[in-house]
Amino acid sequence: MTNPRKVEVGNVIFSNNSDFVLIAGLNVLEDERTILEVIEEIKKVTKELEIPFIFKASYDKANRSSIESYRGPGIDKGLDILGKLKSDHDLLVVSDVHSPEEAIKASKVLDLIQIPAFLCRQTDLIESASSSNIPVNIKKGQFLSPSEIKNIIKKFEHYGNKDLLICERGTSFGYNNLVVDMLGLAQLKTYEYPVIFDVTHSLQEPGGMGESTSGRRSFSLDLAKSAISIGIAGLFLETHPDPDNAKCDGPCALPLKHLKEFLIQIKAIDKLVKSFQGIEIS
Repeated sequence: MTNPRKVEVGNVIFSNNSDFVLIAGLNVLEDERTILEVIEEIKKVTKELEIPFIFKASYDKANRSSIESYRGPGIDKGLDILGKLKSDHDLLVVSDVHSPEEAIKASKVLDLIQIPAFLCRQTDLIESASSSNIPVNIKKGQFLSPSEIKNIIKKFEHYGNKDLLICERGTSFGYNNLVVDMLGLAQLKTYEYPVIFDVTHSLQEPGGMGESTSGRRSFSLDLAKSAISIGIAGLFLETHPDPDNAKCDGPCALPLKHLKEFLIQIKAIDKLVKSFQGIEIS
């Protein structure tokens, strides 16, 4: 049996054998009204259900399909917004970084750095994120097998960072499609670091709309229940009050009105699964 590590982000503890943590918010920073509506609802629901919560929103979506697509306010304005949200609403915050320079600048505001899947093997970015002295959520590339994440873990450890979360976000399956390998999710747990399941981006159909990505949000609860039943540290979830008009990845976003009933079911499964005694099968 593996010995799960614990990673602390502020007052929140991630561990594969502890109660799950929710990383949730918007795909990208939008208008103030939408941001506040999402924050207020997530805070209300997670407080009521006693679920630890970290707010996520990207200041820049640097890998959008089309040059016409909305990217966000950019790093300087975006970090100012996230910093104000953090202080005004007593939040822990996470956002994506895309370069070594961004990692250094963003670490002064963020509580958790996130490295996008497409950049997960970039050594200079890993080195910079590691030197920031804050925890990192690394998304496993859609092009990687579960076993290849060991090479990324070794890079982080080489640069002195063991405050690491490993995030599964689906695997490429031919053109314009992703699948989730639940056996692979279980394999990631054997590397002892806390495992996060990205519900939202696992629902993607990359490039499925030509100039943007399509998705299958109607299956979000099915994937989330499957993943949480394996006994993992947390879920990553994007939610929006009006997904059809979201600035990015609306087809994959959970409608905000369903958040409470969604989390009630997830918490029940998490509690049940983690109440069982593990069985070492060889």
